[in-house]
Order: sequence, then C-alpha cells, then structure tokens
Amino acid sequence: MTPILDALFLFLRVVFYVMLAQVIMSWLINFQVLNLRQPAVARLWDLLNRALEPIYAPVRRIIPATSGIDFTPMVVIIGILLLEKLIVASTGYYPAY
Repeated sequence: MTPILDALFLFLRVVFYVMLAQVIMSWLINFQVLNLRQPAVARLWDLLNRALEPIYAPVRRIIPATSGIDFTPMVVIIGILLLEKLIVASTGYYPAY
C-alpha cells in the first residue's frame, strides 16, 4: 500500500506546484512582466492551461463566475490539501517529503 500512497502524494504535489506556477505566471502576465507575444512564454502558458483545464472544468461548473478573479485554482488547491489531510488521517501514513 505504501508505494501507491507515495505515488498518490507525489501526483498531488506535482499538481499543486504546477497550479502554483500557473497562478504566478498569470499574475506576471497581468502585470505585464511577461508578454504572451514571446513564443516561449506563449507555449508555456498554453501547456499549463491545457494540463490544468481538465482539473478546473468540474470546479468551474460549480463555482459561479466572477468578474476579474478566478477562484478555481484556490478551490482546487484547498481540495488537494484537504485530500492529503484526509488520506493521512484515514491511513496514518505520512509521506517522507
């Protein structure tokens, strides 16, 4: 059971950090520190959006749209953290990272 839990925790951590990178990148784009006309920035932004949209889509159907602020990443990050806490509480296993 330990390798499965390790893989699950690793997956949740990777998703967490990819989401964090997308949030920071969106701030940098909005404050015009990064420019989407640069090919590398545009490719990375597209990659992050395509990778995270399957995770965001179900949450976006539930959360009402707000003007200017997307709360979806915050809700998903809180969900990831709660899922990790639930797994630790139910199994007693804590990853060594």
